[in-house]
Amino acid sequence: MTPRLTDWWRLRSRREQGLLALMAALAVLTLAWLLFIRPLGDAVAAAKERHDRAVMALAEARGQAAIIRRFEGARTPTPQGSLESIIAAAAAQAGFQLSRVQPDGEDRLSLSLASAKPQAFFAWLDRLASGQGLVVDRLNVTSNSDRTLAVELTLRRRGG
Repeated sequence: MTPRLTDWWRLRSRREQGLLALMAALAVLTLAWLLFIRPLGDAVAAAKERHDRAVMALAEARGQAAIIRRFEGARTPTPQGSLESIIAAAAAQAGFQLSRVQPDGEDRLSLSLASAKPQAFFAWLDRLASGQGLVVDRLNVTSNSDRTLAVELTLRRRGG
């Protein structure tokens, strides 16, 4: 094949040979552009995009970590006194009549309410959790016919 190619090349004029050499050089440059430079540019752009997303995710995680640290620092202190007296005082303050109060160990208390309005009950429960440092262990709520709730509840001290 080489002798045929050299014969073909020799049959071309000096001007045609220059143009063919220029065309081959441009073809090589175009192939290099398409096969190497352009894919590398796309890879760099994709890496920059991934980096930007990672920076955003890191900033979001740091912000959430700061919020968590703030919440951990603002924990409510464990109330002093017996759990029964704390619950009885909080229920009386909220206007609830406790139908059953039964201690379940030193740091747990089971209680029942025969009738409580839903909004008032859940607000009271939230105040116990946030202000008194108590945690709901078990909650059983049934609706009464008069749009109130019958509640069976077990509370414990946080960390207990």
